[in-house]
Amino acid sequence: MKFKNFMYTGILASALVLTGVAIGNDEAVKAQDEPEKPESLTVWLDGDVQFEVYPEIFARFTEETGIEVEVSEIAMNDQLDQISLDGPAGNGPDIFQQPHDMIGSAYLQGLVKEINPEDVVDLDLFNENAIDAFTYDGHLLGLPFAAESIALYYNTDLVDEAPTTKEELEAIMEEFTDESSNQYGFLMESTNFYFAYAFLFSGDESIFSVDEEGNYDSTDIQVASEGVIEQAEAYKEYFEQGYLSSNINGDVLDGLFLAGDAPVALTGPWKLAEYSEALGDSLATAPLPEFDGEPMTPFMGVKGWMMNEYTENEYWALQLLQFMTNQESSQYVVDNMQESVPRSDVENDNELLATFDEQTANAVPMPNIPEMAQVWEPMENALVFISQGEDVTEILEEAKANIEANIEAAGGSSAE
Repeated sequence: MKFKNFMYTGILASALVLTGVAIGNDEAVKAQDEPEKPESLTVWLDGDVQFEVYPEIFARFTEETGIEVEVSEIAMNDQLDQISLDGPAGNGPDIFQQPHDMIGSAYLQGLVKEINPEDVVDLDLFNENAIDAFTYDGHLLGLPFAAESIALYYNTDLVDEAPTTKEELEAIMEEFTDESSNQYGFLMESTNFYFAYAFLFSGDESIFSVDEEGNYDSTDIQVASEGVIEQAEAYKEYFEQGYLSSNINGDVLDGLFLAGDAPVALTGPWKLAEYSEALGDSLATAPLPEFDGEPMTPFMGVKGWMMNEYTENEYWALQLLQFMTNQESSQYVVDNMQESVPRSDVENDNELLATFDEQTANAVPMPNIPEMAQVWEPMENALVFISQGEDVTEILEEAKANIEANIEAAGGSSAE
């Protein structure tokens, strides 16, 4: 585990990079008396890029409040395990970060402090999907600082425009695919459930049933519903026609797309720098095409800042958390980290990356309940069998049964 400690003081001059907005002007917590200020607050960061960017934000916070910010470097994927040890012992941070699909586990373990939405300034300026992603069982547990989804990359030397409908995508598949020559019209990791989700669950379909308040019912698995079966049948045809290959993994996809052996590829913003360097001005991006007149809805992942349940500085931790995610700080993150920040008042000057911002508005947050961990393997196995021509209904019914068995073996549904 990487673990480094720093305290950001004495860098106020560099904070002038950001034009300050006084925290009092932000009205960060309404109608509350300010408690005594702590000397410092602690934040857990992840990786060199965050260490390059967040010092400016922390320095400005210190300038405006007098509160210093101490940071430790702990990989995001390690933070939940670490805080389960450090939090109860009083050694944890005031603020830590998690991907949204882990917040259910954090909440059920009693590691994260709930946020009153009425205490959050400009909550309506965040992408609604992103706020939903950080809401578990009706409780707001964090504020998002980044969101990502998949979208289309296309080579303008091969096609003038991206497909805007499923029919246009299929036409490109038909025109360019020559499986014997390892050439394809469309590339994707077809048996990876993260990427395939949009082809099976667009429209009103969902993995778990969802109530009117957006809560998941993990006792009601929907992966073998009529709508999912119908979409999976169409997906199966792509394999039968040779348009998709189960042999294409991420490395193969990159090689074929960058070699000009396919005009369109489906992947995420993490490939943007590599693809831009290789293809230059020939590279373009676009949202996923429409499905039956409605946008296809891929998975969305959201990362957010959360407060430690055991913090002794709840008021000021919330001040800092909001300061880290306000418009100005978010714009700085976009400009310097090339992240897609889910706020409507933040602009992205990188047109290629801005496509992914656009796509997140029509994306579905991965379910944030612990039971989602039991879905991945059965669904990826199902996709492999579908790619091999097996009966779709039988395969999805089997996947449903396996998910239910996995949930039971893991301790049962949290909805029960």
